[in-house]
Amino acid sequence: MKTPAFDVVVFGATSFVGQIACRYLLQEFGTAAKPGARKLKWAIAGRSKSKLNELIASLGLQANALEIIVADAAEDAALEAMCANTKVVVSTVGPYALYGEPLIRACTKLGTGYCDLAGEAQWMRRMIEKYADAAGKSGARIVHCCGFDSIPSDMGVRFLQEQSMLHYGEPCTTVKMRVKAMRGTASGGTVASIVNLVREARKDPALRKELTNPYSLCPPADKSTVKRPRQTNITSPTYDTDFNAWSAVFVMAAINVRVVLRSNALLSNAYGDAFRYDEAMLTGQGFAGRAKATVLTAGLGAFIAGAALAPTRWFMEKFILPAPGEGPSLEAQKNGFFDLRFVGHTTDGRELRVKVTGDRDPGYGSTAKMLSEAAACLALDQPGDELAGGFWTPSTALGAKLHERLVAHAGLKFELLT
Repeated sequence: MKTPAFDVVVFGATSFVGQIACRYLLQEFGTAAKPGARKLKWAIAGRSKSKLNELIASLGLQANALEIIVADAAEDAALEAMCANTKVVVSTVGPYALYGEPLIRACTKLGTGYCDLAGEAQWMRRMIEKYADAAGKSGARIVHCCGFDSIPSDMGVRFLQEQSMLHYGEPCTTVKMRVKAMRGTASGGTVASIVNLVREARKDPALRKELTNPYSLCPPADKSTVKRPRQTNITSPTYDTDFNAWSAVFVMAAINVRVVLRSNALLSNAYGDAFRYDEAMLTGQGFAGRAKATVLTAGLGAFIAGAALAPTRWFMEKFILPAPGEGPSLEAQKNGFFDLRFVGHTTDGRELRVKVTGDRDPGYGSTAKMLSEAAACLALDQPGDELAGGFWTPSTALGAKLHERLVAHAGLKFELLT
């Protein structure tokens, strides 16, 4: 097989997050004609050549050297030609349940690496079931969830467990993540994915049952030897004694918990056979904290109920919710941030706390940087003889090398507090 011309191709480059990622890649890596401080051969791809040319024009003169690949998400031949010419494809084309499978099929057929922003557990589970064997045979390394969902959670737990092994000689068997503070809006693509999931679940009783299973992304367990513990699911205002504050449901917990549990399973239960993990959003102390938790919980419930019914879903999509391709201004992205706190306990009750922060709004600016570094890490830092083909999580596929990139370049910090 010929050597691919590119390390990374951004597929869906003209999407809102795709454009931010391209600006970041241009800033960090330059182009073939004008190399940046770090080396990466990359190109942009999408279904509209005219829109790709518009993107290049918006990026400035340096971007004129970028190569364009025209490929539609539904055209197998074009997708295979693109995949054959790169080590890794980055996909921002969602909702993935509607548009993502042909690219997964092409990557697993040709052995091409793949990163995306998927937070759709039901789609990811279907892709694993259908294409895991093909990925193993071809050597394709598939890494879902390379944005705010779920790199901070997955890599945050990994960091906490490393610190626990260093200080206590054993992992924490229970871990909580709490969102202490966050400024930013959910991306239009994320909202569209949630709405599509609600639409699917309303029609499919089996899917509704699947959504109650936090282990839905884990390999099947041998029930004769492994009894998976019941996981805590924060669905109502709850007083959290570990943080002395009220907490509310965190919408991204649905995917983050599944990814962290899959990481543990892929690591042969390195976090423990009885590992428990949950997430929530801190809302403060006293009556005000409880009231805020109640309002947030009620608001999420109303959103889910509205998305389930066609008339209200149409109204929300037309007049309230951000559309895919829409997003905040550059200033709003720069002013955004997130502050996540993790607390873990060992089997004998010893405690460890860590903090994970990001310097951009989580859904756009920070996500684009995390996605770009994950793709570069997969393309440049993880040779095939070190990481086999298959469906991985960010922490199990990229581990310490991604941690280094996130800290050095993507504005994330991982800090030990106690």
